[in-house]
Amino acid sequence: MEKNIGFISTRFAGTDGVTLESSKWAEVALRYGHNVFWFGGELDRKNGKNFLVPEAHFKYSGNQAINDKIFGKQIRELSTTNRIHDLKNHLKNKIREYIKEFSIDIIIAENVLSIPMQIPLSMALTETIAETQIPTIAHHHDFYWERTRFMVNAVCDYINMTFPPRLPSIEHVVINSAAQEELAHRFGLSSIVIPNVQDFENPPSVNEERTRRLRQSLGLSAEDVMFLQPTRIVQRKGIEHALDIVSKLGNPRYKLVISHEAGDEGFEYAEWIKEIAYGMNVDLRLMNTALEDPWNNLGQGEGKFSLWDVYPHADFITFPSLYEGFGNAFLEALYFRKPMLINRYATFVRDIEPLGFDLVVMDQYLTKTTIRAVGELLNDAERINQMVDHNYEVAMRHYSYSVLLYHLNYLMIKFFGVDL
Repeated sequence: MEKNIGFISTRFAGTDGVTLESSKWAEVALRYGHNVFWFGGELDRKNGKNFLVPEAHFKYSGNQAINDKIFGKQIRELSTTNRIHDLKNHLKNKIREYIKEFSIDIIIAENVLSIPMQIPLSMALTETIAETQIPTIAHHHDFYWERTRFMVNAVCDYINMTFPPRLPSIEHVVINSAAQEELAHRFGLSSIVIPNVQDFENPPSVNEERTRRLRQSLGLSAEDVMFLQPTRIVQRKGIEHALDIVSKLGNPRYKLVISHEAGDEGFEYAEWIKEIAYGMNVDLRLMNTALEDPWNNLGQGEGKFSLWDVYPHADFITFPSLYEGFGNAFLEALYFRKPMLINRYATFVRDIEPLGFDLVVMDQYLTKTTIRAVGELLNDAERINQMVDHNYEVAMRHYSYSVLLYHLNYLMIKFFGVDL
């Protein structure tokens, strides 16, 4: 039965984890004949119809002014409360307009009911769901208690109401088992774990000309060995470890490429990374253009560069994150059959490592043994092929679109009595 599915968040644009995973969910829905509609403060969607509301963006000036008054503080002024409710009411009207215009049957709230980056939008959506009882999947990628910047605030009343809301028409989805336990412990809410996924049934399609141009734009020669750090430049990504690996391997052909920008968590760490790269004599290359979401990039003609243009030329992936809700870069490296170093962050240890992947692993710090293992691997093509083929097969069993489809069918049956 055809359904109109409405994705709602502060933005669906670029290559952040929420946008990428939303695109995969939308692709599965579209494959099975459903319609997809996007609501957000920034949209670059091509695989559905858009309802753009700039005031819904977390970077909207009115929202940033509110955040300046409520985080890191414990007392909220009446004027701030009034501004929150004024913006909430405006956004609530827009959400109702969106639902009516596109005859939305089910909402998928992407992290907007999880983390308080745009509180008026989250309040507006919570009230709309309470008033209409519209079927809603709250897809939680991370929670406010996982980020120290939200711990001291003057909006405990709104946070307790909204992140997440406890309403009968909402089904909660988390991306790891620790989040599932925390949700149950803190709020008594049941949820299902749907891990991040990749289309392992269909290997990636590579635009050879675009990937060649991208490598040239980075100034890499045919002899250079590309270490790829496929993340944003934020502190929890542990990029200093990637620099340490390249530095200690000591080969002038080894170049470290970081694919993403600094993002919404400040630029101090990015400047520090540049400084220590210089001090370590590491040839660091930063992407000078924003990448597109590969599910939103048609892959034809010239087009903009996407993530799928970066991975093909990578010789080795560094993923030394200190914390991840799941880790999209991990799946992407497996998808492109690349050898990889990974730090044993908590979700990896609990949910991923037991599945039996073949990886170079570090445990919070680099040892000589780990660095030697990377160097030896780069000189052993046969070992690399065995490793990446094994990892692809394991990933197909546990993180393919069929896994996502199974869980979405379960949710659709709960809401409508029929599957996707």
